[in-house]
Amino acid sequence: MTLTGKVDITLDEAGIAVISFFHPSHNSLPGALLNELAQTILQAGKEERVKVIVLRSEGERTFCAGASFDELISIQNKVQGMEFFSGFAKVINACRTCGKIIIGRVQGKAIGGGVGVAAATDYCFATQQASVKLSEIALGIGPFVVGPAVERKIGLSAFSQLALDATEFRSAAWAQEKGLYAQVFETTEAMDAAVQAFAAKLATYSPDALAALKQVFWQGTEHWNKLLVDRAGISGTLVLSDFTRNFIQDFKLK
Repeated sequence: MTLTGKVDITLDEAGIAVISFFHPSHNSLPGALLNELAQTILQAGKEERVKVIVLRSEGERTFCAGASFDELISIQNKVQGMEFFSGFAKVINACRTCGKIIIGRVQGKAIGGGVGVAAATDYCFATQQASVKLSEIALGIGPFVVGPAVERKIGLSAFSQLALDATEFRSAAWAQEKGLYAQVFETTEAMDAAVQAFAAKLATYSPDALAALKQVFWQGTEHWNKLLVDRAGISGTLVLSDFTRNFIQDFKLK
């Protein structure tokens, strides 16, 4: 747990592990929280008692607002920049390699890195409030780290639309049509009931079969350990630009 956010995990008798993260600034993810989230996912993947993982955030309006602006503006050099953006790489790669099926629960807006986290789950539920936006290019950095995960889920054409139309939200219905969300619900209560029922069903399946199926789902991503870190280097360099620093300062003054 950190002073500015937290990651929690619970495990019920059926073997359903619920990993939840929270940050008071719209569930943005500073580096310490990203590292803790990645480690929690990896550890749950090693637990034999865990049959399936549900990944969620707390609060009602925002699933995840992506990178922490406070931390972005504090980055002073390329090494620090690469280290910060590698946090999102760690979370995506943890979801990819943990060996357990991960169900996403997206109750509100997903922005930037938040879209990447949703895309890194294996089956994602959402509400009608769960609109998506990749705002990175407007900041001057681009969605380089989360890009492979998002493109894998929705295809290059839809990813390019999100990446370039960086100031506009796309609806949850759009995200479902493109394959990011499997199911979309009118209310959080209806979504949670569906998440619980689906998780309970998966928990009764063969763990070995689920693990093998997960490998099939992620086939062709074995190089992501290097790819996503390389991409973090691109963002870590761009974040030092005057364009990005001026944008963040102006945003924080609003």
